[in-house]
Amino acid sequence: MNYNVKHLQIYLIFLCVATFFSCKQAGKPNVDDIKLDIKIERFDQDLYAGKHKNIEETDLLLRKKYNYFYDDYIHRMVGDKSYSDAEILATLYKDQAYTDLNAEADSVFKDMRPIEQELTQTFKYIKYYYPQVKVPKFISFISGFSVQTPIGDGYMGIGLDMFLGKDSKFYRAIVKSVPLYLSRRFTPDYVVPRITETFAREELFPSKDDSHSLLSKMVENGKILYFMDQVLPDNTSETLKIGYTDKQLEWCKTFEGNIWAYLIENNLLFETDSQKIQMYLTEAPFTPGLGLKNESAPKLGVWIGWQMVRKYMAENPKVTLQELMKEQDPQKILNGAKYKPKM
Repeated sequence: MNYNVKHLQIYLIFLCVATFFSCKQAGKPNVDDIKLDIKIERFDQDLYAGKHKNIEETDLLLRKKYNYFYDDYIHRMVGDKSYSDAEILATLYKDQAYTDLNAEADSVFKDMRPIEQELTQTFKYIKYYYPQVKVPKFISFISGFSVQTPIGDGYMGIGLDMFLGKDSKFYRAIVKSVPLYLSRRFTPDYVVPRITETFAREELFPSKDDSHSLLSKMVENGKILYFMDQVLPDNTSETLKIGYTDKQLEWCKTFEGNIWAYLIENNLLFETDSQKIQMYLTEAPFTPGLGLKNESAPKLGVWIGWQMVRKYMAENPKVTLQELMKEQDPQKILNGAKYKPKM
């Protein structure tokens, strides 16, 4: 068979594409046989539907359908035990802000199917690695910015009013309590990553670390992000996983060696003073002491921990995800990673 140059080029392009996709697919296990089809229950819509109905009947209907979630919603998210369910519902229905929030949530989340499909795929991977895991019910709600992704008895909540899009007028109105560097991440794209992170941190791998050194916290956070690498859809960006802007992520990659050198030179890895190490772990506009003109990314300890764990798994290909997540010795991760990024 004879090929001219043009045909050969087309063949090579096709071969490269085919190889790319086969490698991409080979990176994660096949979970097609795991039976799961997640549907999000729209409590936000059911609650609003009762606005012009008998409050006592609405209360009974919602309590019967949503059980533990409804009790948590009424008495923890939007009210407390000092008022009756009916009183709290009446107050909520009279609040114009609630009506406005509900209208915007309806417009942003008209179709939940894309989110349901991503959640289904993610929890299939979670079930693959941890077959005994019970997948919770997923319930969407609006609470006036009370909570974003709560976990309760058999459920995970999705606070839609905290995923409306970074340009939502509501976030500009609450900037004193929720600064813009946080609300810029209140977009629909963050729903699945934040649910995955919350489920991992609170249900699968609650912190058991008796040591409070910066290194131990770096590894602990790095393991969570590596777990997210393994279970989130392949097209989930690194920025969505850690909550960086593109510019912040690029800054980290450019100065990775410098960040590591700074931590080593200042003897920070084994620092246990919480006030000293929190600036490398918590949300902020930037990390003090690193970068010019406040250009550094925040929570650099978390990001470095992520890269360290990735390097550890690359250097130790026989270690399974389950073994990694069970490992409680941060020094073993540090040594096994051979992590020495270049400046």
